[in-house]
Amino acid sequence: MRQLILDIRPEAAPGFDNFLAGANAELIASLRGHAAGEGEPVVYLWGEAGVGKSHLLAAWRAATGAVAGRPLPDDPVARLAVDDVDSLDGDDQIRLFNQINAARDGGGRVLASGPLPPARLAIRADLATRLAQGLVFRVQPLSDADKAAALAIRAEARGLRLPEDVLRYLLTHSRRDLPRLLATVDALDDWSLSRKRPVSVALLREILQGPMPPDGR
Repeated sequence: MRQLILDIRPEAAPGFDNFLAGANAELIASLRGHAAGEGEPVVYLWGEAGVGKSHLLAAWRAATGAVAGRPLPDDPVARLAVDDVDSLDGDDQIRLFNQINAARDGGGRVLASGPLPPARLAIRADLATRLAQGLVFRVQPLSDADKAAALAIRAEARGLRLPEDVLRYLLTHSRRDLPRLLATVDALDDWSLSRKRPVSVALLREILQGPMPPDGR
């Protein structure tokens, strides 16, 4: 059996141990080594929204104490995490380019992410080349079995019994990225308690047809 998430309670901070790896086991192992200062100094993650790129960057920042945010620092830093590189303005693209060069020359670490492989990003050509010269990983989407396991653990952490027919309906009719699915389980629990109604497909249908709970990347 593939390694499953150990703790995805709503209050759990992002970490490598509470990321549902699915087909991303090699990626997680590489990020752990990268955080420890091993191997290639620059790693770039790409994938569609909702696959967990932001979670992984937050886990890496927690492990390394990396600098993050906008604008990027002008002076070289030992550890830098940059999410959504495609949204960087021209000045920050230059700063990231310089940070990557400094990391390669001085033993620093850079972790960056975006929605597409470096060559397909709408960014400076020299920055795309620098990102492509590092390790590049696609964050693979989870299988339905992985998502079902994550949802069951989330429900159990909230003391919620999630019937099989409700789980199947959720995976079939909701938007399928994991943050939205987890947020829907949270909303289902809250709605059930506030309305004093048991968890059912009918109750889930009401939630899915109303304003959707907030989600993340």
